Amino acid sequence: MDAQTAKAQIEALRTELEKHNHAYYVLVEPTISNNEFDLKMRHLEELEKAFPQFEDPNSPTRRVGSDLNKAFEQVAHRYPMLSLANTYNEGELREFASRASRLLPGAEFEYVCELKFDGTAIALRYQNGRLAQALTRGDGTQGDDVTDNVRTIKSIPLVLQGEGWPDDFEIRGEIFMPHASFERLNREREARGESLLANPRNAAAGALKQQNSREVGRRGLDCYLYYLLGENLPADGHCENLENARRWGFKIPEQTRKFKRFDQVLEFIAHWDKERDHLPFDIDGIVIKINDLGQQRQLGFTAKTPRWATSFKFKAERVATRLLSIDYQVGRTGAITPVGNLQPVFLAGTTVKRASLHNADQIAALDLRVGDLVYVEKGGEIIPKVVDVDWDARPEGSKPVEYISECPACGTPLSREAGEAKHFCPNTWACPPQIMGKMEHFIGRRAMNINAGESTVQQLFEAGLARDVADLYQLATSQLERMERFGEKSAQNLVESIAQSKTVPFERVLFALGVRHVGETVAKRLAKSLHDMDTLQAASLEQLTQIEEVGETIAKSILEYFNEPRNQELVRRLQAHGLQMRLSQEQLEAKSETLKGKSLVISGSFEKFSRDQIKELIEQHGGKNVSSISKNTSYLVAGDSIGPSKLEKANKLGIPILSEAQFLDLIGQ
Repeated sequence: MDAQTAKAQIEALRTELEKHNHAYYVLVEPTISNNEFDLKMRHLEELEKAFPQFEDPNSPTRRVGSDLNKAFEQVAHRYPMLSLANTYNEGELREFASRASRLLPGAEFEYVCELKFDGTAIALRYQNGRLAQALTRGDGTQGDDVTDNVRTIKSIPLVLQGEGWPDDFEIRGEIFMPHASFERLNREREARGESLLANPRNAAAGALKQQNSREVGRRGLDCYLYYLLGENLPADGHCENLENARRWGFKIPEQTRKFKRFDQVLEFIAHWDKERDHLPFDIDGIVIKINDLGQQRQLGFTAKTPRWATSFKFKAERVATRLLSIDYQVGRTGAITPVGNLQPVFLAGTTVKRASLHNADQIAALDLRVGDLVYVEKGGEIIPKVVDVDWDARPEGSKPVEYISECPACGTPLSREAGEAKHFCPNTWACPPQIMGKMEHFIGRRAMNINAGESTVQQLFEAGLARDVADLYQLATSQLERMERFGEKSAQNLVESIAQSKTVPFERVLFALGVRHVGETVAKRLAKSLHDMDTLQAASLEQLTQIEEVGETIAKSILEYFNEPRNQELVRRLQAHGLQMRLSQEQLEAKSETLKGKSLVISGSFEKFSRDQIKELIEQHGGKNVSSISKNTSYLVAGDSIGPSKLEKANKLGIPILSEAQFLDLIGQ
């Protein structure tokens, strides 16, 4: 490669990587995968090394990406918070070990292997056994002070246990979102008609930067700690210090292992490359450290990374296939989502035919064209997505995708507010997919539980029998019997199911309305605090924000919904049809506080009650439903067909296991 060509490539890579850095660290909206970013960064490093005449102190290779946020106070790190060098194959990993041997000739090493958590790095400072400060990585020199938010993460101790901890020290780790919390959060977002979060890593980073610490608390974040720094540490070994930290109350990864032979390191990596899908959280590699602190000090640091540690990055699962066409979906909030139709391809255990293209900016960034050979990635993602294009395989004569300017359903010009990633159709009251989406949400099992599906909603809408959810309560069997696929029995079943929904309790009616940002949990909090619809409609911003788990964003959304005259009329019509618009007397009188302060996990199927009914009983008796087993779980309520892994974990942690009958005895049912 000649110098001029190299210069052009270097400048293009620097510009691109800076954009990706900003998207990832500042906007918390990554545009490419970590693996792809690392490969581009490595390519730039190699070019800069080969052509040193183009050195630039502001190159992305000369600094750590920044997640500084002006909404938070920036504080200098006591110790630079550097990133780790990455390796991608056995040869590079062996070079790490060989380099340490060359720098410390004749030394014997112990290697510590740790899971590389796919979250957001955090530095915690403790003074006199109490949490004093929590900082993000930031630019490696200073980070954002997120102490108030970190205090809401229950796995992080605020006051240390035991004895022997230094008076002033720092411990670093990774804040992450477990799969159970991520899935719950996405269910709530889906119920509110919001776009789904792409992955737990992004969700954790975004949650940590929330301005409302109470909102952070409900996101279900967790934290593993893996690095102790400071004077007067209790041991001379990294692994031994972590064991001390475990006794002080820190959550130290159970999977961490110490080895004397390098082939054991390779075996550890191979094991977790296969087993990582069975973990309740995401990892993207393995971190390898030299255990002895004296050897660490002797090996020292480069300008950017420690010489005594490295990370081995797993390959993200990725396949190539053809982009056949693009559809534009309209959600019930009006959000437009482009979806690529693909030539079917097997990826991460499933056949993928469609993949998210996210938004107009992502399509433009990829210079995407119909007919392209595209790369689809799943990795830790829930939804398959197109991450790259093979431009060399691009068909001749292809044209860039022109993003739509009008709603594909109703023809209304799309809008896009400043700072919004998506385009929206503003035709809330007349756009068919939005109307039908609201009805589908309303009849859902966890809302009004009406025995109908998406196709039935579409039939009713197209026949003019239901233009909003209140119309459902005016349906007659004679109207339904005239429709295709409806007979006398099916028509009667639907009408009876709609009538039965009038007994659904107030909190589920509130959830069914589809107020933006009001998911199941928030609806329960609103109902429990305000008791009836009239009080809710009259509530002020100040009253709403005083309710647990209701922040300013949610409160403003509630006010906006009930200030709209058409929504007021809709609620009035539903009330006239007999829906529950207040808590029942039974709900107002809490049954007991038998389970107050207790956290319960339920699993399996039950004889007398459904899972939802048992969850309701737990809440009525003062308990808290949690989705995964931990040392803080009070009971596991076990039904038939319970998963063996949950039973094994409960037994290992000594958590009491209750049958359905034992649970009912406990609450005096």
